[in-house]
Amino acid sequence: MSHTPGVRQAQKQKTRQALMDAALGLLEEQSLSSLGLREVTRAVGVAPTAFYRHFPSVADLGVALVEEALGSLHPMIRTTVSPAEDSDERIARAVGLIAGHVAAHPAHVRFIARERHGGVQPVRDAIREQLARFAQEVKNELAKDPVSAGWSDADLLMLAGLYVDQMLVTGSLFLEALEAQDDQEAQEAQEEARRRAADTAARQMRLISIGRRHWLD
Repeated sequence: MSHTPGVRQAQKQKTRQALMDAALGLLEEQSLSSLGLREVTRAVGVAPTAFYRHFPSVADLGVALVEEALGSLHPMIRTTVSPAEDSDERIARAVGLIAGHVAAHPAHVRFIARERHGGVQPVRDAIREQLARFAQEVKNELAKDPVSAGWSDADLLMLAGLYVDQMLVTGSLFLEALEAQDDQEAQEAQEEARRRAADTAARQMRLISIGRRHWLD
């Protein structure tokens, strides 16, 4: 026996991940609705029929990319609204965490930003489901904060949705700053783009925070 089941499974997982990585790279220049499985398999170096051993369709590959892009972020999202610090410290930490994530995973951030309102329904649904989970988890964290005393569940969920949407906006701001760096040779200009993104994100989050403190007024 030349291949044990464990080795075959590892090879299968490796090929599956290679298909996802190749698709993510190709999606830097196009939307998922225009991506063909032959493009993906050609990039990996496998036969087109091999694609179906891993994904029923390109849409299913896209759903897997949503899970990869967002599934691991739940602890980070909850951390950004933890009541352990005051508002300005919390905002600074949230902006820093998001900036770091964008710098480490720009292709994933770009994919979610583009496909959230894209033309592939299962992928839009998968993103919507993940964001709904984020909102529920953020709501649970916000409910622990004394500032939330007297808030209804519906209003807390609404506020949580605002925070989640703002995190996506913040991610897009940092992605734009990151992509702008390709055309800027001066280090000072690169850092300035990032500073502007951080400042804008902090001001937007602060506006939500101020509204939160006065909502019950």
